Amino acid sequence: MEKLVQKKKTGGLLDTLKTVFWAIVIALMVRTFAFEPFNIPSGSMIPTLLVGDYLFVSKFSYGYSKHSMPFSLPVIPGRVFESEPERGDVVVFKLPSDTTQDYIKRVIGLPGDTVQVTNGRLYINNKLIERERIEDYILTDGSGRSAAVPQYIETLPNGKVHRILELFGDQGPSDNTEAFTVPEGHYFMMGDNRDNSADSRAFPSRFRFVPIENLVGRAEFLFYSKDSSQPVYDLGSIRFDRLFQGVN
Repeated sequence: MEKLVQKKKTGGLLDTLKTVFWAIVIALMVRTFAFEPFNIPSGSMIPTLLVGDYLFVSKFSYGYSKHSMPFSLPVIPGRVFESEPERGDVVVFKLPSDTTQDYIKRVIGLPGDTVQVTNGRLYINNKLIERERIEDYILTDGSGRSAAVPQYIETLPNGKVHRILELFGDQGPSDNTEAFTVPEGHYFMMGDNRDNSADSRAFPSRFRFVPIENLVGRAEFLFYSKDSSQPVYDLGSIRFDRLFQGVN
């Protein structure tokens, strides 16, 4: 009887270990080839994405490169099953100057495009991009202080619309740039919080253009959101109105 009991205990432990092993394998496969979760640590994409948002990124949207793999393991040469981003996509990518860092921005310039910002207005291929002033956005900082910030709806040449903020009106530090021509195989990225975004306009030491190999995936939908300035146990700080929302 004792031997029978011991055998059942041993078999039960092995079954549990097998279950855990396959659960880890499946989770890694999903994370690598289907969807990976990310959280938003900065305000560069306000009002589209807020600090404390958690979202899923589709890894299959643009194909796969070594940066699709955990720790960017170099097991995929170049990019396979490649599909190009559309203008206006919100994209997670590896920072070209430090591929251990993930950034999230909006694709503004495609390969061959000329992109310039003049007096706060965006020009793509020498054409002024349409924008419409709407109600101010109430921006709240980590100390609970609020301020009304000018907000616009911007319409890109392919018809995609999104909201942007102009914290300093049209005279921010990156509101006047030279004309940038996007090289083949690269993309020009900008944050929706135009005056508070480290992006392709003004930080060449970090990145000017993002190679397609560095794209991790397209932001698809929010699955959780919480005011990160509040304690973890404060359920009142969960933004229920943002749960399970698509990312535009």
